[in-house]
Order: sequence, then structure tokens, then C-alpha cells
Amino acid sequence: MSAGFYFPFPFSCTGFAFFKVFFSVFLMSSAPSSSQPEFDYLFKLLLIGDSGVGKSTLLLRFTSDSFEELSPTIGVDFKIKHVTVGGKKLKLAIWDTAGQERFRTLTGSYYRGAQGIIMVYDVTRRETFTNLSDIWAKEIDLYSTNQDCIKMLVGNKVDKESERVVSKKEGIDFAREYGCLFLECSAKTRVNVEQCFDELVLKILDTPSLLADGSTGLKKNIFKEKPPQENASAGGCCSY
Repeated sequence: MSAGFYFPFPFSCTGFAFFKVFFSVFLMSSAPSSSQPEFDYLFKLLLIGDSGVGKSTLLLRFTSDSFEELSPTIGVDFKIKHVTVGGKKLKLAIWDTAGQERFRTLTGSYYRGAQGIIMVYDVTRRETFTNLSDIWAKEIDLYSTNQDCIKMLVGNKVDKESERVVSKKEGIDFAREYGCLFLECSAKTRVNVEQCFDELVLKILDTPSLLADGSTGLKKNIFKEKPPQENASAGGCCSY
């Protein structure tokens, strides 16, 4: 019997979104090695936070230097970025996750093997900051498989300074309490966007256990992760 993909019907929108990402990653990993740029390390990075804080726009700005007002992510998105940091050629596999509660059952697979996690909040929406400790930090403790995983706190949308409700000091205090790197940025104006990823990657490069993962294990299996099984009755719909 020939190999192929199987998914039961009805197939929900979240499952379809994850399947699209998984299939595109499969195609990239199956391409001839001669077509892939050489790199010293492969790092898996994760963007987490409430819906609407700007995770997708932050990722788009970093990977393609463009800005769009985007609709909330359905399930998960995935992008590859090749960079040179500290004299090392790096391949960054960046996962952008949905912040909605109904997608929370998929999080275990997202966290697996991640060497860096960026927690994003909107400086103009206090609940997105409060939820970092109430929800997202707890998820990291529960699902992260790398004990030395580097965490970074990012306050987005500083271009809306007149609407700010979360002070920079509050961000600094949170980062100190939870052992995170910290930056404020604007995906819209590009302020500090590259610095967010550069500082995170530099810290990963300075962590021997994460370097071992990036040079061996993840090169072999980061593109072979299977999408989690999702309850087909989960709510929500999307257009294609």
C-alpha cells in the first residue's frame, strides 16, 4: 500500500489549518538536500499569547519585512527564516499559535522541542498582560520539554503610546520574576522587531544544552512531528 495522509471526516477548520502547515513542512523536509541552504543550527521558536496581540504581524515583519492587518490565526502558522547571528548560520523554524481558548488542546505538540518561546502581549490591552501569568506561563511549565528553554517577554504595539495601559516597568518586573528576556516593540513600525529574535537566538547560542538539540536531534525530527488529533466537533469555522 502506498504511503499517504489520512484524516477522518468531518475535518474541522483547525485541523485543516494544522494539516496545511504540516504538509508544507513535510514538503520542505522532503526536498533534495542540495536545494536547502547549509546551516549550523536549527532552532524551533514559538510565539504565544492572547489572540490579537500581534503575533502573526510580528512574525511577518521579521520574516518578510512587511506589515498587514491580519485576522486571528486559525490553529497554527509556520515560517522559516535563515539568519546569521554570532557568526553562526541558523535556520529558525518559527511557530505562530492561535491565542483562542478553543485551540488550547493543540498546544502540547507546539511546545515540544522548542528552544525559544516568545510571550507577546499588547501594551494597550491589560488583560493580554494579565493572562501571561494566569495562562501562558503555566502552559510553558506544563508543556515545555526543554528545561533550559529561553523565554522572552515582548510588549507589542508601542506605536500606540497614547493608548498604553501597561507600563514598561510592569514588563520589566514580570520578566525579572519569570526569568525572561524583555523588549517592547512595534510590528507596525518595525521598532525592535529584529532585536526580539536576535537577542533570543543569542541567548540560545549561549546555552550548551540547547545547542546540542539544535545541532543534532531537532535537525532530524523537527520536520517530522505529527499533527495532534483534534476533536472534530470543536467549534469555529474558516474560509479557504
